Amino acid sequence: MDIVVLTTIIATLFLVLGLAEPLAARLRLPYSVILAGLGILIGVAASFFLRTDLTDALNPVAEAILGLPIRSNVFLYVFLPTLLFQVTLGINLRRMLDDWVPILVLAVVAVVVATLSVGYALAWASALPLAACLLIGAIVSTTDPSAVVSIFRSLSAPRRLTRIIEGESLLNDAAAIALFGLFMGFVMLGTPDPSPGDALARFPMLMAGGALTGWLAARAALWLMALFAAWERAQISISVALPYLGYILAEQSIGASGVIAVVSAGITLNLGAPGRLRPEAWANMREVWDLLAHWAGALIFILAALLIPRLLQEVRAEDFALIGVVILAATGARAVILFGLLPLLTALRLSPTVERPYRVAILWGGLRGAVTLALALAVTESFRVPDGIQRVVGILATGYTLFTLIVQGTTLRAVICRLGLDRLSPIDEALSRQVVAVSLQTVREDVARTTVNYDLDHDIVRSEAKLFGERLDEAVKQAEAGANILDRDRVTLGLIALAGHERDTILARLRERTISARMAERVTTDAERLIEASRTGGRNGYQRAARRSVAYGRAFRAAVVLNNRLRLSAPLAHLTADRFEHLLSQRLILRDMGGFIDRRIRRIHGRRVADLLHELLARRIEGVETALDGLRLQYPGYAERLERRFIRRTALRLEEREYATMREDGLIGAEVHTTLMADIARRRAANEARPRLDIAPQRTELVRRLPLFSDLDESGVRRLSRALRTRYANPGELLMRKDAAARSVFFIASGAVEIERAGQTWRLGRGEMFGQFAVLMHRTRIFEARAIAPSTILVLDVARFRRLVRRSTALRDAVRASAEKRGIDPEALFGDATDATQPAEAARQAAPPA
Repeated sequence: MDIVVLTTIIATLFLVLGLAEPLAARLRLPYSVILAGLGILIGVAASFFLRTDLTDALNPVAEAILGLPIRSNVFLYVFLPTLLFQVTLGINLRRMLDDWVPILVLAVVAVVVATLSVGYALAWASALPLAACLLIGAIVSTTDPSAVVSIFRSLSAPRRLTRIIEGESLLNDAAAIALFGLFMGFVMLGTPDPSPGDALARFPMLMAGGALTGWLAARAALWLMALFAAWERAQISISVALPYLGYILAEQSIGASGVIAVVSAGITLNLGAPGRLRPEAWANMREVWDLLAHWAGALIFILAALLIPRLLQEVRAEDFALIGVVILAATGARAVILFGLLPLLTALRLSPTVERPYRVAILWGGLRGAVTLALALAVTESFRVPDGIQRVVGILATGYTLFTLIVQGTTLRAVICRLGLDRLSPIDEALSRQVVAVSLQTVREDVARTTVNYDLDHDIVRSEAKLFGERLDEAVKQAEAGANILDRDRVTLGLIALAGHERDTILARLRERTISARMAERVTTDAERLIEASRTGGRNGYQRAARRSVAYGRAFRAAVVLNNRLRLSAPLAHLTADRFEHLLSQRLILRDMGGFIDRRIRRIHGRRVADLLHELLARRIEGVETALDGLRLQYPGYAERLERRFIRRTALRLEEREYATMREDGLIGAEVHTTLMADIARRRAANEARPRLDIAPQRTELVRRLPLFSDLDESGVRRLSRALRTRYANPGELLMRKDAAARSVFFIASGAVEIERAGQTWRLGRGEMFGQFAVLMHRTRIFEARAIAPSTILVLDVARFRRLVRRSTALRDAVRASAEKRGIDPEALFGDATDATQPAEAARQAAPPA
């Protein structure tokens, strides 16, 4: 093909891409529908001009369009890795992990159910072999959620719902293509009736092999990127190579799923890159991938649509009946998932509640697109697939895709409007009126100051002020008419706004580079959890999400077990340093939230709501401070090093801003500015590394700082620290059960614990102990102990505690004091076993043997 003609066609296709997006917005149709329509029109027009006698001038172009080397491998090896990799880089994986159960179940189960439903329905309605029918089922089970997701976003649908749909689609494509490879193998080998059990037994191996390949490839890419930290373009180039090499390696070398390899590589890079790349490098990398994916997604639709006339050349009347069977079976399978499985997951508290209108929209929005056409094209190109099966697969897949695009795609927005999803709720409607009224009052004050400052004509000002005043009066009347919002709803809306401002503040701090990209991602995730929890649970949901943001996670507990039992300290040191930085970042962000409540929320929702939000914010700050104090107690000095690092980051940002201002004012030239920026970049790179945390002396420091062990000498402290076990407790966690055997005594290193006995409660704080009475009196527990804040507890077994009581005067005095406070005779605890007049020298021999 002539290079000039080919270049002209490619440039024209990009021109079509540029026109398609505004055209879709103008016609209020999904972008994918417009692209498919334009592709079909181009293909039909090329065929028409090639066969007509009207003119021969366009024949070379028509021949070039119809002769484009469009093969299934182009879609599978060029476009598909780009689309999948960009999705994995763009999603918030930490938030998606919160919903991994519904995403995984909906994706994998939906694919299997759709494949089996379509396959067995076609086997019943046609004379095709079961293997070919299941192959068709796998081809049409892939979904393109872009249309419904874009509409949900425009309607401000719950973010969690949108995230589940995106996650389902990502894994849906991977699972469907893996199943396609299985059944394609059966068809090419001539196996007419494969056992679904045999096929599904090979399915996990394909997934596991692809996941391992993608993870290894991404780890190698991260290692290379870390070596090239100073060359941002080199890092982006490595990221471009990663999905293609991972895909080819999985498919061609080990026979695993290349799609799963790409998804695994993207997830690994998404989790690891923010901590290894500079924030602007990571942001620029994602922007490059956004553009590549936009082009790839649009081109794959247009090029696949060009093939539709070719795939439908041999359509017959009976094929339309089979297309109807595919439509009914595929729609029924998706309805079973949405109206059967999804409510079950909600009842089991594994999935958020998805209202019926949203489920109907998801059902009708299950469009099929370019991936379905590409897989069908792969079947029609294979010489090892019988001709009859090639024809039917191409026609059924293409017919079903056209039905979803033309019928469902063009009516999706109307269905959503019919369901009422395009209208604001009564609360949001009333709130919008109040927001307009408050905003217009602020605007009037600002406009009045502007007219005075610029000395504008008084008649013009008076005329415009009258018009503006009429609009303001009308807005105030509407706000007063809709002011019947309950205080509970106002609190919920205020909390959503507060969490949204928190997220915006985090992003601003990230742009200023005062907090690291890795920590910004974590605290942003916390803010998004707060938004969604406030939407669904109001004030209680906000408080639960706030407690979760400072709680010890499962990974942290696993790291503690590895450190205590296997002496593997690296995971615990890493997660503890993360927790330090996370809590410090949270504290810095939360300090700025009070002003937002006073400036904005108070004006809209009133003083009572603002005071309540201040109270909730104060509790949250107190929780963060409590958790941070616990870490400071264990690792004195580390928080100071992190705070110094923050101050240096802030100083560098301010210095950079000053140099930029001087450059704009012409006080310094480009050469001087470049030199100064290079110096800042050098100092910033030296400051990027986080201080190393040594967790070895943690229990020793805790023991040394507790007043209960103040009379222990240095060797006693070291021996006791080896005997103690460290336990981390989240708020609400049960530490001690009633009626349980007394096997340990607990010392509160940080946090707070509530003791409950016979309806009475006591609260203990740092430096106090509990569980000692049952041990000394040889009785079972008669009370329960529960953490009420993030707490660090030191645990000592019974035998060592008794020896320690005999030898430590300070500990014995503390036991006596706590016994007297609760009305217990101290002599009943010690008896004659301990001489209160024991010499001080003997008391210092306190620590039990390790």
